[in-house]
Amino acid sequence: MKIILADDHKLLRDGLKNIIEQRSNMQIIAEASNGREVVKLCTKITPDVIIMDVSMPDLNGVEAARQILKSSPEIKIIGLSMHSSKQFIRGMFKAGAFGYLLKDGDSDELITAITTVMQHKRYLSKGVNQDFLNLFKKGEGIEKEPLSTREKEVLQLIAEGKSSKIIGEKLFLSSKTVDVHRNNIMKKIDLYTIPELTKYAIQKGLTSLEL
Repeated sequence: MKIILADDHKLLRDGLKNIIEQRSNMQIIAEASNGREVVKLCTKITPDVIIMDVSMPDLNGVEAARQILKSSPEIKIIGLSMHSSKQFIRGMFKAGAFGYLLKDGDSDELITAITTVMQHKRYLSKGVNQDFLNLFKKGEGIEKEPLSTREKEVLQLIAEGKSSKIIGEKLFLSSKTVDVHRNNIMKKIDLYTIPELTKYAIQKGLTSLEL
């Protein structure tokens, strides 16, 4: 099976690659260091599985998964994270991911996760309360998202210190349009300063920045 690795830490990608390529039926066909890179890759190649860090710079794993699966729903995505909190897990599963794996898991669990999602079954890391997956299947505990996909992209870049001009260049928008999105975001979540917006983005798992 063909696999893409997406994580902003090369050392981690190298470790995952070493484990996966010991299996004769698994092949790493590409790597990416942020969400925008992996979205672009998937316009050129179609993997069977993407193992993707949830918290990446420029475009996080949740939004990247949502964009990829919109055009290629057959791809199985496994979220990879150091976070076991519900907000991160909920975000990946809502985006369409089939698995969620903690970074402190072992090599056997990595292979099990890949094999499980390829059987069209969901996989949740052993280090996470399994009851959450049952709640998700029932549609319980799922909060309504106040921000649109585009607004979340803009918010992540604002939190990462990008100017309206830079955000516009990355998203192919005018600076004026970015400012409109910024104002809409502030009104929707009732937060009006950069520190408040940044804290919100971190709490919602939109950015890899740490508190």
